Amino acid sequence: MQAFQNDLDRFEKLNAQVLGVSSDSVATHGEFSKKYSLKFPLLADDQGKIQKQYAPGRVTFIIDKTGVVRFVKNGVPDNKELLQELSKL
Repeated sequence: MQAFQNDLDRFEKLNAQVLGVSSDSVATHGEFSKKYSLKFPLLADDQGKIQKQYAPGRVTFIIDKTGVVRFVKNGVPDNKELLQELSKL
C-alpha cells in the first residue's frame, strides 16, 4: 500500500483511481490509513461481495472507466508494471 501511496501522483496523472479493498473492518482500515498516511480510499468488503465478484486474496486489477477489467495479476505487481499497463489505456 505504501508503494501505491509513493506513486499516487503518477497514477492520478494517468487518470487512475487507486483503491484498496479487503475484508478488514472500516475501523481497521481507518487505523491502517492513518498509520501509513494513505491518501486513497480503502474499502471494507466485510461481507465478501467484491471478492465473490472478482477474486479472493491479493489480486490487483486495472478496470477501465467502462467497467471492463483490462489487467489482472495475483499479488501486488511493481508500480512500474501497473503504470505501463495504465499508459496503454
